[in-house]
Amino acid sequence: MDARCPAAHPDDPTLCVGPVVVTVLDRSNGGADGCEHHAARLLASLEGGRVYALPDALAGAALRVFTAADTLRPFCWLDGPRTEPSQLSRAENRTRHDR
Repeated sequence: MDARCPAAHPDDPTLCVGPVVVTVLDRSNGGADGCEHHAARLLASLEGGRVYALPDALAGAALRVFTAADTLRPFCWLDGPRTEPSQLSRAENRTRHDR
């Protein structure tokens, strides 16, 4: 398999999409640099994560990652039914609570 960015989870089978452009940090400031694709998938899987653009990133990279992560389910590469709030995307949870 081709080398992937540090934000790619070992179990996620997808390849990078584009260059490394952001850093994703968890609650304790542990972080990984990543392409927009893997950074969004990582951010969606973290509770309280944050994303920051690297200095040479195109404008809007962090916002694109943040927006994409909102609609992705945590560990989205895993199969199976998802019914618990912790298994749904943040957008799905907002929709459930807005009813």
